[in-house]
Amino acid sequence: MKYKHILAAIDTTDDAREVLSAGQQLAKDHDAKLSLVTVIKSFRQVYSTVDTPNIAKLEEGTINEARESLNEHARTLGLADDHVFVLRGNPAVEIRDLAHKLGAGAIVIGTHGRHGMGLMFLGSTASSVLHGTNCDVLAIRLAEIA
Repeated sequence: MKYKHILAAIDTTDDAREVLSAGQQLAKDHDAKLSLVTVIKSFRQVYSTVDTPNIAKLEEGTINEARESLNEHARTLGLADDHVFVLRGNPAVEIRDLAHKLGAGAIVIGTHGRHGMGLMFLGSTASSVLHGTNCDVLAIRLAEIA
């Protein structure tokens, strides 16, 4: 199978480098386009018990920081602005939807390899992406969080 478009789903941590490296290599191997995405969860969903008038400002600041980080990665890889996406919402849903819209043949995403009871309690974006998309998913095993 030859891919025409690869979507690398990253966060703003150092782990992004491993996922980007794999995505870049896969795109190179297939002479495919590479796009980057990061998804910011809604602060109102994550911090539903926090009642602060500044939550919108905090969320916007986080989105701007994520955009700067993604743009820096894109510049390093030589990607155009139209291949960089900073979205807001449920990460797995947004990643799957974007991959579909782009016609991506593969999604590259990091995972900490949680399994069993840990997966049941912690959830897993990578698992949700894998089980909800029609394209291939390459999960890059990242170091465990201490």
